[in-house]
Amino acid sequence: MPQFAGGGSGIAQRTMEILLASLMAAIAGLAIREGLRLGNGWAFDGPEAGYFLFWIGLLLLVASTVNLLRALARPADGRLFASWPRLLLVAQVLIPAALYGAAIFLVGIYAASAALVLWFMRGLGGFSLRQAVPVAAALVLTAFLLFEVWFLVPLPKGPVEHALGF
Repeated sequence: MPQFAGGGSGIAQRTMEILLASLMAAIAGLAIREGLRLGNGWAFDGPEAGYFLFWIGLLLLVASTVNLLRALARPADGRLFASWPRLLLVAQVLIPAALYGAAIFLVGIYAASAALVLWFMRGLGGFSLRQAVPVAAALVLTAFLLFEVWFLVPLPKGPVEHALGF
């Protein structure tokens, strides 16, 4: 396992380059497939719906393949991408953010936003519930008034908003 000069261990830079190049190649494959499904040719009135998606996916696949081959060809030199404690800090933000994105479709943006603010204030900031709840409530109320009432922009709603008639 690669180590920092100070003795800490973590994930190797070469490993991350291989993982990221592979992930980007997979995303490129999805873009190419979708571009082919939508039609990637030239119609009488211009490009078909999947034309640009197909070509962007193809360019991404070429770039990802080049990066993957370069990473595989380079011998492991022990350089670290990040230490495990640093990756834990990233996960403390990334995982709640991903859950927030999924929760929007289940409970609506307002409840999900309140939960996210509460998590960050309590879990990472160390604030008490007495401090965190009013901030989360003020944020949600402000966002609701701004988007739903003043600008008339409907945002994803959950069961609470539906029960209140919104």
